[in-house]
Amino acid sequence: MYAIIATGGKQYKVSENDIVQIERLNVEAGEKINFDKVLMVGDTDSIKVGRPYLENAKVEGEVVEQGRAPKILVFKKKRRKGYKKIRGHRQCFTGIKVLKINA
Repeated sequence: MYAIIATGGKQYKVSENDIVQIERLNVEAGEKINFDKVLMVGDTDSIKVGRPYLENAKVEGEVVEQGRAPKILVFKKKRRKGYKKIRGHRQCFTGIKVLKINA
């Protein structure tokens, strides 16, 4: 069984016992978290699609870690002008382990 949830302005396809890195949430590691914005729940036989969300559908998870992704370098250059700029960026994330999908 799998579900598509919406959090942090993005959509994620999750299954039970998956560990997913989502946009950072203000919760501590080890806490339980529920996602109510479930867009779709699917199984091998049937699919339920919400408009826009499924009612009475919930995905339960546990926060595994709070972290930061590897650094991404942003490099700008204009040829023959002597202009170059290097910036770095590290995106914050929250690691979630999906415990149960209630549909």
